[in-house]
Amino acid sequence: MSLPKDQIYAEPLNAISGFVFDERVVSVFPDMIQRSVPGYSTIIAMTGVLAERYAQPHTNCYDLGCSLGASTLSMRAQLDNRNSEIIGIDNSPAMIERCRALLAADSHITPVTLHVDDINTTPIENASVAVMNFTLQFIALEQREILLARIGANMHSGGVLVLSEKIRFDDAHLQELNTDLHHAFKRANGYSDLEIAQKRSALDNVLIPETLTAHRERLQRAGFSSVDVWFQCFNFASLVAIK
Repeated sequence: MSLPKDQIYAEPLNAISGFVFDERVVSVFPDMIQRSVPGYSTIIAMTGVLAERYAQPHTNCYDLGCSLGASTLSMRAQLDNRNSEIIGIDNSPAMIERCRALLAADSHITPVTLHVDDINTTPIENASVAVMNFTLQFIALEQREILLARIGANMHSGGVLVLSEKIRFDDAHLQELNTDLHHAFKRANGYSDLEIAQKRSALDNVLIPETLTAHRERLQRAGFSSVDVWFQCFNFASLVAIK
């Protein structure tokens, strides 16, 4: 069955408001993210593999900014009989509502609890796995250090944080190159120049990317002793941080 197609920015808009995860986005989100984020399927699949490696019995695995639950479902498929619980958090009621329906159709048995909440304030307890796939980039810069420090403080030794983000480059040539390559990727997936331009305007001041160096240093300050990039394609990367 084909996915509902993302055409939110297909027609010229007189005014472009900031990007929000509302009902319009929820309805086309799987198509949107597959066509917009290079390597997304690989990142989601390996999130489950990483969870299987690092999840400790009788602990919690967090999907922070779970959206429609792709990472939750990937972890759930790998964690049957682990006696762990997956906790998904998202501040979009529309996302959580649709996520509940998708989980209801899933046959795996690992328990999942979903909450509509702000990940900046939601409790993090007894964690051995935390996943933030394309979530931190939407958090205010001044809140990121506090959030990651709280995750690190409430994670068991040997646990893992999977952090996937759009990134930027200090080198101006690399920034231009990787931006152009990303736009070429989107064109190859059927997006027009108008759609690319309008979506980019909507994300200005909403999605704030940082360099890999900034991410590594912050994770180390948050108490993660081993931090590295396990996947990168253009200006999208995923890091593993081991407590």
